[in-house]
Amino acid sequence: MSRPPAPSGDDLLKVLTALGNPHRMRIVAALGGGRNYVSALAREIGIGRPLLHMHLQRLEAAGLVTGTLELAANGKAMKYFELTPFAYVLTPETVAGAALTLTTELTKEEKTTMKETTS
Repeated sequence: MSRPPAPSGDDLLKVLTALGNPHRMRIVAALGGGRNYVSALAREIGIGRPLLHMHLQRLEAAGLVTGTLELAANGKAMKYFELTPFAYVLTPETVAGAALTLTTELTKEEKTTMKETTS
């Protein structure tokens, strides 16, 4: 079995940030059973639709889910979400390679931490 291509630093950071929230992890788990529309997904997970929409937007921006707007038989617009196939292999080498391609600026805290670890 071949490994997935190494992600860029920015892409890996988006994915890890998106999955670093318990609500978003629950959304991914729920969508593992198949696509679902927002209202049903909100009931299944036990959160309100506005909060669910915010989390779905973050997951979509990271490329982990996709949403499509469809019309129901009664003419009501319904937004369905489904998982986008993804696979990441996290190893020290993968993280180090991704770090070399980062284009985002370090925060003050990250700069301080890096200075402390290299001193």
